[in-house]
Amino acid sequence: MNEPLTRQRPLSIGPLRAFEAVARRLSFRAAAEELHLTQSAISRQIRSLEEEVGCTLFLRGTRHVELTADGVALLNAAVAAMERLDLAVRQIRRTRGRNVVNVTTFPSFASLWLIPRLEAFQREHPDIDIRVSASDMIVEIDDSEIDLALRYMQPERAPTTARRLFGETLTPVASAALARQAVEGSSPPLKQPTDLAQYTLAEEDDPRMGSQFASWKRWLREQGQPNLEPRRWMFLNFTYQQVQAALAGQALALARVALVSEQLQRGDLVEPFGTAARMSSPYAYYLLRAEHSRGRPEVQQFCDWVLAQAMQTRIDIGEQERYY
Repeated sequence: MNEPLTRQRPLSIGPLRAFEAVARRLSFRAAAEELHLTQSAISRQIRSLEEEVGCTLFLRGTRHVELTADGVALLNAAVAAMERLDLAVRQIRRTRGRNVVNVTTFPSFASLWLIPRLEAFQREHPDIDIRVSASDMIVEIDDSEIDLALRYMQPERAPTTARRLFGETLTPVASAALARQAVEGSSPPLKQPTDLAQYTLAEEDDPRMGSQFASWKRWLREQGQPNLEPRRWMFLNFTYQQVQAALAGQALALARVALVSEQLQRGDLVEPFGTAARMSSPYAYYLLRAEHSRGRPEVQQFCDWVLAQAMQTRIDIGEQERYY
């Protein structure tokens, strides 16, 4: 009796990528979304791979997908192989192409602090490209596609390797035009906290980002006005949206001083109650560097630049000078 012929043709990388995504997500739909393919395309690639290896890799239920024993064995080999392949490709791109530093941070920090300063870095380092991934979801620093993270957290949650950039202080801010109208009398007065009853206040509507420490309610309690209600509230998801509302004269914002220090210096925003009305928060801003990025000079140069910019911000906001 003749033995069945063993296939010798190498596996295609496309079906293997599809297999790894389905196995990791245990969902054909989720894998299709991740790889920007249709679900039917993913199914075809998995069937093709099963024909190539000569076995069933998934048990397909009505509402769930499970790996077979053969699928588990292939997954272990596939993950290790693709990690080596991806690492080799990244190294080739770095040596053959331009140097790229991948940064993850949250949208408000990117919009208000990082991006306005990036032009200065790129003037000094025209051979280094910066890729900023701004998301309100925390991306793990051990992700092979991330070199460093700029985070907002309480000090006790910061890793020991994190570098502190600056602390957090909050202050009421209004647009220069709105403040001028209040002085001229074309808008209600804006001299003391009770005057806020005549204004719209932009409030952060995101409990995940320490908003309990950065709320108007907390600031009003500290000012002895716990029951004050403004003319109306404007609830917004992100800090940068509050700042935009203030710059447009639509509301007053309780701004993070470190993120609006340049707008305050230029006079685009003003503190109607002065620096004495500032309020501290237990949160701070940190730089975290991925272990796999150590030894890359372009990442070190960008880290040094961020730390130098942070030192200037500490000076601008009046934070006592510290060295980390």
